[in-house]
Amino acid sequence: MKKLTALFLSLVLITGTMVGCGDSKPTPASTPEKSSSEITTPATKEGKVLNVYCWNDEFQRRLTEFYPDYNDETKKIGDVSVNWMLTPSDNNAYQNALDQALLAQSSASEDNKVDLFLIEADYALKYTDAKANVAMDVKSIGLTDEDMAQQLKYTKEIVTDATGIQRGVSWQGCPGVFIYRRSIAKDVLGTDDPATVQAAVANWDKFDATAADMSKKGYKMLAGFDDSYRTFSNNVSAPWVNDKLEIVVDANIMKWADQTKTYTQKGYNNPVNLWDGDVWAKNMGSAGKAFGYFGPAWFIDFVMAGNSMDKALTDGGKAEAGNGAFGDYAACAGPQSYFWGGTWMCAANGSDNVSLIADIMKVMTCSEETATNLTKSCNEFANNIKAMEATAKSDFASSFLGGQNVIGAMLESAKNIDMSKISPYDQGLNEGFQTAFHDYFNGTVTKEKALENFYNAAKVKYPDLKIPS
Repeated sequence: MKKLTALFLSLVLITGTMVGCGDSKPTPASTPEKSSSEITTPATKEGKVLNVYCWNDEFQRRLTEFYPDYNDETKKIGDVSVNWMLTPSDNNAYQNALDQALLAQSSASEDNKVDLFLIEADYALKYTDAKANVAMDVKSIGLTDEDMAQQLKYTKEIVTDATGIQRGVSWQGCPGVFIYRRSIAKDVLGTDDPATVQAAVANWDKFDATAADMSKKGYKMLAGFDDSYRTFSNNVSAPWVNDKLEIVVDANIMKWADQTKTYTQKGYNNPVNLWDGDVWAKNMGSAGKAFGYFGPAWFIDFVMAGNSMDKALTDGGKAEAGNGAFGDYAACAGPQSYFWGGTWMCAANGSDNVSLIADIMKVMTCSEETATNLTKSCNEFANNIKAMEATAKSDFASSFLGGQNVIGAMLESAKNIDMSKISPYDQGLNEGFQTAFHDYFNGTVTKEKALENFYNAAKVKYPDLKIPS
């Protein structure tokens, strides 16, 4: 039996009775027929405690600011107490805590049941798979196609199971762009204009040619081995694992390996891993020689902004042009559409606060007003196409990006993201492949040995999977 689906099966055994009070409602005509154990109807009486499982306080801060009925002082919505069950993600602690709570859902008292829980893309299918039966169909709790019409397609695909049931929603989109140094662009390309730079990186052939031009002037195209990985892994032709449970290394993944090896040999990148503080992160600062990084809105705000400053905020520095490389950046769509990150809300099967959860989901993920305010207040790329189209034409500006309105570039990327090839194995296999091929880039093993090492590590992590002959 699959190791990965052990949770699914355990949860299914327990959650067969995880339905709300009252009679089951008829299956909507627009969704596949469900068994009686999969249909959840809101309880006739809402509970007085809303238990929210998450790994940090980001959603709490968003709810505080943008959900009008939430009182941050009392931690209540009306007369319902909101209980924030925060467990950090380190060492898989959050998923472990959530798993234990969901496994105990059927026997827990009403006030102790999981009501709303948050998930990330890399492990979304673990909780939204039909076999797990732990996340409710968002339509069954009251969200309609019309409500979600402006949400990005890929944000729905990630939390939609194999039967076509969508089991979560997100208030944010995380489309990636290519974020580049303006001063380096001027030196090498003669201009820092995003449209001109986009033309120079519009596809991988042009990207490679620009990398060569950068090298001639003493610059690195990328800061490290892994920077471009997600632009390749998000554009594969098939899932990591086929119907025979065989691991399939997509041709696009191998293109990344080949490109990165070439870049390393020619000096187009630094021979370091993602998040390396001494080289990778420091290249974001004024003394850095890396032309660009791939990343979404959160990457700009929470990674690049701080690393770009010569004088940190904690030392009295200001987030303004002139403090290191802050303001010396711009962004364009890049060679391929991709995304990185994001958070989804799921209503837990068995919750007695379904009506409240539905309202939270509608306000936070379906409202054009909320989406617009999220972007203006938090620099979020919100999950609402209409709102982002309007914001792209507005005077919205990023000080880190030298006053650029980056929303248009992100929207261009977002509309072309295709996540129909996701699988429950994505996180482990993507991380494992990068780790195995670092040795190949460093020249300590051959490509064939790196691939062998990847397969061997994958078999340890997922014993049920097969290595292709």
